Amino acid sequence: MNEISAVQSDQHTATEPEALPHNIEAEQQLLGAILTNNDIYDRIASVINETHFYDPVHARIYEIASARIAKNALASPVTLKAFLEEDDGLKELGGPSYLARLAGAAISSFAAKDYAQMIYDLAIRRELMGLGRDISAKAARVDVASEPKEQIIEAEQALYKLGEAGKAEQGFQSFLKAVTDAVNVANAAYQRDGGLAGLSCGLTDLDKKLGGLHRSDLLILAGRPSMGKTSLATNIAFNIAKAYKKGALPDGTTGAVNGGCVGFFSLEMSAEQLAARVLSEASEVPSEQIRRGDMTEAEFRRFVEAAKALEACPLYIDDTPALPISQLAARARRLKREHGLDVLFIDYLQLVRPASAKDNRVNEVSEITQGLKAIAKELDIPVVALSQLSRQVENREDKRPQLSDLRESGSIEQDADVVMFVFREEYYKEREKPGDHDLDGIAKWQDEMERLHGRAEVIIGKQRHGPIGNIDLSFEGRFTRFGNLVKPWQGSGGEFQ
Repeated sequence: MNEISAVQSDQHTATEPEALPHNIEAEQQLLGAILTNNDIYDRIASVINETHFYDPVHARIYEIASARIAKNALASPVTLKAFLEEDDGLKELGGPSYLARLAGAAISSFAAKDYAQMIYDLAIRRELMGLGRDISAKAARVDVASEPKEQIIEAEQALYKLGEAGKAEQGFQSFLKAVTDAVNVANAAYQRDGGLAGLSCGLTDLDKKLGGLHRSDLLILAGRPSMGKTSLATNIAFNIAKAYKKGALPDGTTGAVNGGCVGFFSLEMSAEQLAARVLSEASEVPSEQIRRGDMTEAEFRRFVEAAKALEACPLYIDDTPALPISQLAARARRLKREHGLDVLFIDYLQLVRPASAKDNRVNEVSEITQGLKAIAKELDIPVVALSQLSRQVENREDKRPQLSDLRESGSIEQDADVVMFVFREEYYKEREKPGDHDLDGIAKWQDEMERLHGRAEVIIGKQRHGPIGNIDLSFEGRFTRFGNLVKPWQGSGGEFQ
């Protein structure tokens, strides 16, 4: 043990009753290396900061050195001496001459990053121990205002915060790495017969237009009430979960080689109602009959068989109402860690709460959309959020929605990578039925209704990676099911069907 370490060890033995994990020598080596060569700071700045040092004097030395280096000024024992001459802690260690001894005792600069990582790891261990003590003390203190359930949530959040803080910022990456990643994505699409770069949503025309659901994208699915937003979202979620196949990925890890694990935050409907919708689609029994229990024996058998087949589907539903965006992110992280997560659905955006109350609704929605985009990038998954549209749609002659109809639209429009609208003209035409005395009008209306029956449109109003446009889908209202629409040239025996 060198001379500096001996001074430090004696000091800590005297003052520290419980030996917390630390390594004074590593701190000295790192500080000595920085004071000898300021360029080392750039290599370790993304790993640690002053709070990670065990010794408070070392923390102050690092803080002043990093502040000077950030200003392109020299940080050396001589320049730091002026800032630390009156420091009581440093006086105990021998005054400014301690800085010179630090620089003189530095052995190797190439190992600086290893020292930094060690200091960081030990700091996290100390925080974990402190967190454990806090949890224990709080649990021991029986307080009416502090329910055990709330304590569990608080402890979970503190652990998540600690876990997330540990991720070093990625910073800049070379163009070579970015190009390699782009080639890998293109190769994956090519291997699927030139199909999709992202997850297939099970609807052919929509997949062609979007190229599948891309990782780290925020997709907004908007529409007026009764247009079928939730139905389309549950259809896509069910299609992805149903196609799930686990296997070895190109990078050597195991994961979804087809389909994926789906997380569904249902803030509007209960999990049981959402499951009934999925079962209605799978068993082809109308959802209102399921709700009433009004089924024939054959239908009930179909319903039970569909339920058995879907038991193993990796579709996870959370129906907690009014979730704050921070809670939503924490639950998504936990789901990814415990079961895997390949795509996340939120039904719907306006029911998510901001982490803290804002002065107006636009700022609140802005925080929520930015939070959802952050989840998509952090977990590297597509996030599909449903959204309401403002009533101004109803006042127009053409009821097709557009970007300006999005409620509190500014931030939704900016943060989203894709904005889609669900539109069923049949819904509006149904409400335009002429009076019984207008025979010509009724005949014309019936022709229109026949043309529109069972049809829906998905309008892509914004797409960062591809074209905008309309996609026609079939819609079976009884089973709340969207499907691929057979084109006129794709007759029953057509080669393109």
